[in-house]
Amino acid sequence: MLDDATQSCAYLYDGTPEGLLCAVFETYVRHEIPDDIATPHTFQPRLDQFIHTVETNLAHAERVRRGIIKKAGYDTFLHILRVSLSDDPAAPLAVCKFIRHTMHNESSTYHAINDLMHPDVAELFRIHRLVMNERHHYLEFLRFEELEGSVWFAQCSPRAKIVPLVMDWFVERFNVQPFIIFDDVHHQAGIYDGDPSWRLVQSDTITIPDRTAQEEDMQYAWKLFYDTLANEARYNPELRRQLLPQRFWNHMPEFTEHIPNKLRKPSSSSI
Repeated sequence: MLDDATQSCAYLYDGTPEGLLCAVFETYVRHEIPDDIATPHTFQPRLDQFIHTVETNLAHAERVRRGIIKKAGYDTFLHILRVSLSDDPAAPLAVCKFIRHTMHNESSTYHAINDLMHPDVAELFRIHRLVMNERHHYLEFLRFEELEGSVWFAQCSPRAKIVPLVMDWFVERFNVQPFIIFDDVHHQAGIYDGDPSWRLVQSDTITIPDRTAQEEDMQYAWKLFYDTLANEARYNPELRRQLLPQRFWNHMPEFTEHIPNKLRKPSSSSI
């Protein structure tokens, strides 16, 4: 706890939702609200700023989780959980301020998540909307390809850790068909092998088998169809980028050159 109330302080955590809940727990233990909450690889310290490193303790995280659900309900906790997956640098501190605002309200009927006029609620709601928009984009634009071994694979580069938010949706639609969704920005892979549950794996790189011959043909046919269907007289690149942002094109076969298996470069390690 700081003796000088005017000194700026920052909390560093491991970037996980559990670590962020532990950072909130520490604000109560240390009786302070930090000016910054960040991960070590994104943090830019201010001059003369005191830095406190938060250790992830699952028991502390569970205490905060139970307290939120008891006070504000499970839906509010889900909003907090989704915001904790955001890449927005303001997200960790927004979560902390929102939780403290919610827990300190004495009313038993107060639903903080609906109080958008309060700045702490409005900030959390803003980031939550960005995360859910990113999830919605990938439900639309994610492209799977069939690999040898009867596994379907999709790669993405999202602006939030959305893999945990899309896995249940795809599990329902793939049924018992195994698939993998790999996030090459946050180095996360959602893996479903046909069992009732899926798992999340952290890995910097991934080695995948070759596409099946049928997938090669389907990707070539789909790109040929897409190019043939285009009407140059009505070509509107601005509208296309508005409806389908260009940052998604890299993993969509209709926007990339067809690369045969023999020319694909494998990664150096696997999940």
